[in-house]
Amino acid sequence: MSQQVNVDVAKKKRLKVAGQDLDIDAELAKFEAEERARLGLDAPTQHWVEDMANLTFTKAERAEITLLVGGLTLAHDYLVEGALKGVGYNVQMMDVPNNAAFQTGKEFGNRGQCNPTYFTVGALVQHLITLRDKHGMTAQEIVKKFVFLTAGACGPCRFGMYVTEYRKALRDAGFEGFRVVLFQQTGGMKQATGDESGLELTPPFFLALVKALFTGDVLNALGYRIRPYEVNPGDTSRALEQCKKILYAALENQTNILLAVWKCKPIMAAVKVKRTLPKPKVSIIGEFWAMTTEGDGNYQLQAFLEEEGAEADIQLVAAWVLYMLWEARHDTLDRQNLRNADHSKYGLGGLDGFGIGKKLLMVQAGDTLVRAIFQTFAHTMGLYGYKLPDMDAIATVAHQYYNNDLRGGEGHMEVGKLILNATHKKAHMTLSVKPFGCMPSAGVSDGVQSAIIEKFPSTIYCPVETSGDGRVNFYSRVQMYLFKAKQAAAAEYAEALAEHGVTKPQVEAFLEANPSYASALHKAPHVYNGNAADLVAEIAPYITMTRAQRWRSRLTSFATASRTVVKRSPDLVIQLVRRAVEEGPETARKLKEDVVLLREIRAAKRAASPHAQAAETLDAAAEE
Repeated sequence: MSQQVNVDVAKKKRLKVAGQDLDIDAELAKFEAEERARLGLDAPTQHWVEDMANLTFTKAERAEITLLVGGLTLAHDYLVEGALKGVGYNVQMMDVPNNAAFQTGKEFGNRGQCNPTYFTVGALVQHLITLRDKHGMTAQEIVKKFVFLTAGACGPCRFGMYVTEYRKALRDAGFEGFRVVLFQQTGGMKQATGDESGLELTPPFFLALVKALFTGDVLNALGYRIRPYEVNPGDTSRALEQCKKILYAALENQTNILLAVWKCKPIMAAVKVKRTLPKPKVSIIGEFWAMTTEGDGNYQLQAFLEEEGAEADIQLVAAWVLYMLWEARHDTLDRQNLRNADHSKYGLGGLDGFGIGKKLLMVQAGDTLVRAIFQTFAHTMGLYGYKLPDMDAIATVAHQYYNNDLRGGEGHMEVGKLILNATHKKAHMTLSVKPFGCMPSAGVSDGVQSAIIEKFPSTIYCPVETSGDGRVNFYSRVQMYLFKAKQAAAAEYAEALAEHGVTKPQVEAFLEANPSYASALHKAPHVYNGNAADLVAEIAPYITMTRAQRWRSRLTSFATASRTVVKRSPDLVIQLVRRAVEEGPETARKLKEDVVLLREIRAAKRAASPHAQAAETLDAAAEE
């Protein structure tokens, strides 16, 4: 039966069509072959390869290469230029991205990108076009002699792909093959040619960067603290320019950086200030680039706040470094029980208990070192009373609203900073600035922060977005919230005067008689949101009390604090004992595993040693 069916099918495939005896399968195969040939489908498949990816430069080219740097504040970029020159590189700092750079970025970049991408990509392309059109260099000369040095992006958003945007824009602008070098792509590696990389990420390189970034942090923080209260407009900016030149020379010539920082102190102290006028303190948080840049990327936000009579409380690069260290410690603690089973990108595969402990110790040492270096520079320059954020405290208060394991941008830090600003009286107003459509920051600000505002109704929180245009609408929104902050600052100052029983003329008279309290570098202990109210709280006892009364008040405060500590001590001891009892079995189990593992490792080493093999041979011979 089956043979009959096969014969019938074979007959049907050979039919007479228009008087012709055709083999349908053969005709179809012939037609397919002709069409494939016509369409070019049989040609060898050529996959597109990004020729501009992972480009770098060799050590032999270093003398002819100029590194282009930019992307942070003016002070940071300027000092990084000096620092890298000091370790043997030719470096050129690019200008802060402006609106012309934004338009250039939109012209040569992909559609739908956020404005930090357009600003940063456009700034680089604009700089190269200027070299070509105004300085007479050809595109080939520019590609050969210049390299753009930057760090990797931070998150899952579109800005995380900005290196690809650099390549696309550079290619379309006529700079095919221009090298964009990332730190993480070049460190300690050799190129495919076997030549040594021209960018050597050695300890001197990183030490120079640390000096530049942290001195830039201190300089910026000091400038934004002093400038709102300066008597003569422009004095602070002129002092900052002098300090930047001193620090630049020290970094370029590799002389004592602490001595250079110390030379800046009298320059900043010479600025005359008047802190009896209450000004609202505005804490700027949000997306890293938007809150850091000082140009058109955020509509000169810091300068605008100062023009409106506010004090800008900025975020520092050192805080971002501490956040990355916190991430490493947090993830290691979460993964420590996986031991050798975790071989993911951030896993602990191959590490035993001692290796994990070593990693945690190194992270903690890094955190301590960052804080120590920063505070050394801060105290040497005169930035008193400034503390870097406690990352554990921020994570603790934010976790119930925003899980610490959700990353991207600043993660939970925005939520934690808003809560601490509200509960610890750190600022009158919190301003969150981010690019339009920024997924990590906008998702936090527009969603989670509403719950924070509901729980702390007195909080003045202003979320704003930048898009490269719409400056008037941006300013208008900030001004609405700033009006409330000004009222809060004035009410707080009046409350401080009434609470401490002094008047504004008395405060001014005391400051005139005691210039040390009126110094630009003086920082009153933190009591209120604003610096003016803090100053009232500090000097009021000197106006209303005698020396004996002040000492009595201090002793009373000390005794009260001591009693509080004594009362809390039993609870703390009980909590520590309870925690030790709860975690004791688990700790003992891990310790036992580590001891067993260590014994196995030692036994394996002894078995593999030549002496052990010789002894085994002798034992075998004796048995024979």
